[in-house]
Amino acid sequence: MKTKDKILSKALELFNDKGYNNVTTRHIAAELHISAGNLHYHFKHSEDIVQFLFSELTLKMDTLLNRMKKTENKTLEDLYQFTYSTSEIFYAYRFIFINFIDILNQNPGIESQYEGINFSRKEEFQLIFSDLQKNHIFQKDLPQFIIEGLVEQIFIIADNWLTHNRLILKLNPEEAIRHYTLLQMNLFYPLLNKEQQRLYEQHYIQ
Repeated sequence: MKTKDKILSKALELFNDKGYNNVTTRHIAAELHISAGNLHYHFKHSEDIVQFLFSELTLKMDTLLNRMKKTENKTLEDLYQFTYSTSEIFYAYRFIFINFIDILNQNPGIESQYEGINFSRKEEFQLIFSDLQKNHIFQKDLPQFIIEGLVEQIFIIADNWLTHNRLILKLNPEEAIRHYTLLQMNLFYPLLNKEQQRLYEQHYIQ
């Protein structure tokens, strides 16, 4: 593994474990047993590392969304796997969401990038939901304001469930990913047709 990749991997581990505000480039260098100068050759500031990690997160979500959009004849299981995979990715970069306000305050580039992503994601999700209607997973006569509200609800949960878990439920990684995946999936239940509601109850609700 190249030094740059080692730095990113160790930084992600430390940010997740100790919190964004408790980790400096010197901490990362010490954990890797390299000099601060060696680290600064690749990343001058911790903000540069965070920017790179945020871009990694964005790229992984782009890949996941593109795969979901390209899936023909989308099923309820496709929707579940997409939601579960999203939760896995978010958990892997959990410090970003738990410390999001502090990160935005110290990284203006991420804030503007997030605003753009937020806008494009809404359109992408609405396209996915439109496909689910065409494939008879969602009901066909759903009002547009319900679809738009659903997208916003998903974003609110997605951006905040990691903080909720850390403060309230304190579930281990596997339990947390499953629990919050189902919590988001439950938002879809009223929109499913009757047959899909029965499938959901049989396969996903214990």
